[in-house]
Amino acid sequence: MKTALFSTKSYDREYFNRFNDNNRHNISYFEESLNANTTELTRGFGAVCVFVNDKVDRETIHKLSENGVKLIVLRCAGFNNIDLSSAAEKGIKILRVPAYSPQAVAEHAVALIMTLNRKTHKAYNRIREGNFSLERLTGFNLFNKTVGVFGTGKIGSAFCEIMLGFGCNVLAHDLQESETLKQKGVIYTSTDEIYNHSDIISLHCPLTPETRHMINTAAFAKMKDGVMIINTGRGALVKTEDAIEALKIGKLGYLGMDVYEQEEKLFFRDLSENVIQDEILMRLIGFPNVLITAHQGFFTKEALEQITVITLKNISSFESGEQLENEVGI
Repeated sequence: MKTALFSTKSYDREYFNRFNDNNRHNISYFEESLNANTTELTRGFGAVCVFVNDKVDRETIHKLSENGVKLIVLRCAGFNNIDLSSAAEKGIKILRVPAYSPQAVAEHAVALIMTLNRKTHKAYNRIREGNFSLERLTGFNLFNKTVGVFGTGKIGSAFCEIMLGFGCNVLAHDLQESETLKQKGVIYTSTDEIYNHSDIISLHCPLTPETRHMINTAAFAKMKDGVMIINTGRGALVKTEDAIEALKIGKLGYLGMDVYEQEEKLFFRDLSENVIQDEILMRLIGFPNVLITAHQGFFTKEALEQITVITLKNISSFESGEQLENEVGI
């Protein structure tokens, strides 16, 4: 099946070429992102492969259907950028990679915590300039701190286990509670209890109408002063403008973000020679206690291998009429 792979980067080509045994799959790579304006590129293709910031809304789905596309494969776990109802209406199957390397994202969340806490990024820059002062580099012990976790799927579970290893008290909230995590010491509780008692809150839940902007002014009011928020889930879990106000008054003591509400206009591109027009992001960057990475939590060789292998397997399963174990339904 001819497959158009959108939002292609060099590492996508490298891994898909490596694992596309005997060129079984006819893949064409497009650097453009998929949206209603780029669907003309899909003429003659039976499948499209998309990533987190491709916009597969109703208009895009209808145009894909007109072009003969029967399959959309996501090389990621989240699917909030897909209009599932429109896809079902047009008979287009949606397949995803439900789990590629949960440890990759969980470990990146910990990296954000450790960097913000111990200020290693600032120490690194100081040393390079010959400044060996320890002034304003004070951190805190993670041992015995309370960490709140929203979402205990594969990534959230991996994160919980790491924080338990640090000697933290781990509180969690999820519609489906894990008995395994409970046995290891994780305490499931209410949203408000997590807000009230957590020193660190880490977000690992999907973006749904219920979780959109769950971290907002009302939520901040229930949190400890100086709380640390880590978001490696989806950008819109946090209402960015409210986070800025919380930073200004010291309610939010640290903010670590691997995702951002408007990231589709920025992330995965080199804009170093451009004037960034996103005033909210530039405001965030100006805070000394904010750390932003460009959606790189998944970016390990193990994760890239799994994403590629599972994506290619999803295409093969569709072609051969096998059971689609990674299908996304409404």
